[in-house]
Amino acid sequence: MTGTSTVLRVVAFVAALLAVGAAALGVGRAVGPVDGVPLASEAGAEPDHGHDADASGDSPADGAADGAADKPVDVPGLTARADGFTLELADPTLPAGPATLELTIRTSSGRPLLDYDVAHEKELHLIVVRRDLVGFQHVHPVLDRRTGTWSVEVDLTPGTWRVIADFVPEGWQQVTLAEDLAVSGRFQPAPPGQERLTDVVDGYRVTLAGDTAPGAPTELTARIERDGVGVRDLQPYLGAYGHLVALRAGDLGYLHVHPEGQVGTAGEGGGPEIRFATEFPTAGTYRLFLDFRVGNTVHTADFTVTADGAPADSGTSDETGSPDEHQEDSHDH
Repeated sequence: MTGTSTVLRVVAFVAALLAVGAAALGVGRAVGPVDGVPLASEAGAEPDHGHDADASGDSPADGAADGAADKPVDVPGLTARADGFTLELADPTLPAGPATLELTIRTSSGRPLLDYDVAHEKELHLIVVRRDLVGFQHVHPVLDRRTGTWSVEVDLTPGTWRVIADFVPEGWQQVTLAEDLAVSGRFQPAPPGQERLTDVVDGYRVTLAGDTAPGAPTELTARIERDGVGVRDLQPYLGAYGHLVALRAGDLGYLHVHPEGQVGTAGEGGGPEIRFATEFPTAGTYRLFLDFRVGNTVHTADFTVTADGAPADSGTSDETGSPDEHQEDSHDH
């Protein structure tokens, strides 16, 4: 009897432990993710509860409350899922050459997001660039509101490409998501190369200067010249005289860069300098792409910046770079 009683006491003790564990897990599920990662709304992505749900039946607030437990990142554009939203490519592979790229932004319930706030005159800005930072394209897809699918024409070379979607869900803050896209064919990688702060594109010479110390807010200045003379007839493009996109080499972290100042009144041109506010979060190599508009044509210059605390000095840079580091053709934005 003594042995039987001991066994019964052990069984009862184990059963009690299991019950306590199950209760604790139930509490964890009731108050949030078991792993303790905060929801998007708890991590600073506060929704505007004054907005109605989108046409799909979800509001951004509903999407975050569904249980999106997204890990924070030091810069945007490192993940396809963040803040309760997911970037989904219709096809993760495309052929080389001209092709139609299709994608959907989904809430955490899986429904397409249909309602966006306009930022820089567009509801969604799409950056498409090969992972070795070649072939940069800044395009603006068209939304099919019946399906929630965005589509746009792109021109791709063989390799792995990064598709970066920059948008503002209605009533929310800016969200940046990214996903890889595979393009078949023989791949010839192009290394980032040394720092290069001067580019010549379509006859325009563009130089970049500013403090590149990592971890601190900074201002970068791009100066545009033609035939040695500063260009003073820049035209507004997407609500500004220029747009600068910065990508960190390696993981292609996406930096938010904001143009400083206001565009002139009708008939006034901008230039020759454009100023941008940004911050390099870590030391390393970054590729910067500047879109500017002159004569109703958008031109794109690119630069390679080393963020190590030393001021950018365009006078010591390589003015031409290698052919692979330049965008030879202007894209229709």
